[in-house]
Amino acid sequence: MSGLVKLNRRAFTVGSLAAFGQLLLPRLAAADVPGPYDWAAMPPTDSRQSFIDWMVKNRGENPLYLGGRFDRFQEMLQHHDLFTDRDRRAYLLTPREEFCLKPNLPRAYDRAFLDIGYGVTISGPNLVGRMTSSLAVQFGEKVLEVGTGSGYQSAYLSNLTDKVFSIEIIKPLSQRTRATYDALIARGYSEFKAITTKNDDGYYGWEENAPFDKIIVTCGIDHIPPPLLRQLKPGGVMVIPVGPPGAQHVLKVTANVATDGTETVARSDIYGGSIVPFVPFTKLEAGVIKGTHNQ
Repeated sequence: MSGLVKLNRRAFTVGSLAAFGQLLLPRLAAADVPGPYDWAAMPPTDSRQSFIDWMVKNRGENPLYLGGRFDRFQEMLQHHDLFTDRDRRAYLLTPREEFCLKPNLPRAYDRAFLDIGYGVTISGPNLVGRMTSSLAVQFGEKVLEVGTGSGYQSAYLSNLTDKVFSIEIIKPLSQRTRATYDALIARGYSEFKAITTKNDDGYYGWEENAPFDKIIVTCGIDHIPPPLLRQLKPGGVMVIPVGPPGAQHVLKVTANVATDGTETVARSDIYGGSIVPFVPFTKLEAGVIKGTHNQ
């Protein structure tokens, strides 16, 4: 656990990360996870310090970011963004700071979207928590993510199931994120071995690995892609931002099958009608990103 900094529990909150983060960044060093991954392990949540102490001991992570993670966790509970103990565990065990660009590390646990280069962003923890909780992912379920981005969403999902498939359309971003996963696996984050990635146009899903129990789309589009619906299992759930550019509603889409075989799709808005802007769902033409999949 070399490189860890022992901090006073009152010294750092979400609001003070920006003030002290850049000062401390040069002293931070990546530590290895000291023990094997345990699906039954749940960090304590009775206090900020007990959470930090447990995570330092069991995950080898830095107290600076752990404090920010716990503070955001408390706020997410107030906003009902984490529905179950499994969702809370997944959030608490996912090191968001590993998926942020260095200039944004002091803001790693802000609820804002953060730039990750290539004209795209990493969604805030609250949004990731609410969207993921709405999927109700169970262990062993097969989950497809469209829009790998920074890799944070798939990393989060790998704390819920051992079968995560993720597609990224931007080739250099896909390569960078795959390298991030592989480096973290080498440091002991063995849960990330569950993540299979590819560079492609996610509008068409991942036919050879279909059907999927759950699908999550992290870019905005004005309709639900028919190929993704076809690749969703009966009874499966998709969470997807739908609407015009910059004004999407995050929908939970459930594929229902009646006893007579009739198939229906039920939709609900996980934010009760509030608009949430997302980066556009771009498309590939002859191997080149060109335009969007909006109709």
